[in-house]
Amino acid sequence: MNWHKVLDNSDLKYPFISKVKAGSKIICLVGVDNEVYALAAKCPHAGADISQGWCTDGKLTCPFHRYGYDIKTGRGNPGQGDYLQTYPVAVREDGVYVGVKSIWDIFG
Repeated sequence: MNWHKVLDNSDLKYPFISKVKAGSKIICLVGVDNEVYALAAKCPHAGADISQGWCTDGKLTCPFHRYGYDIKTGRGNPGQGDYLQTYPVAVREDGVYVGVKSIWDIFG
């Protein structure tokens, strides 16, 4: 797994939703209750930029059709039948890092 620094600690001002790049992936970072979550930034339902949505009660809501996704698991609301890819997050002394699997992780 490759870890990519996506945010400086000085930029952590909760709550927040931000779109960042981690390697070749575009990621939506959600900061709530002093925790940071990383999910795919593109809504699987209609392709909207989910980082333009909002987060309430642990659910990230797409601004396009208001589909909701759990920020911890990426699961869509009941009845949606879809999900957002989630990524591991590490908050270190020098910043926030997102882990992205490489092709070698799959075969290793």
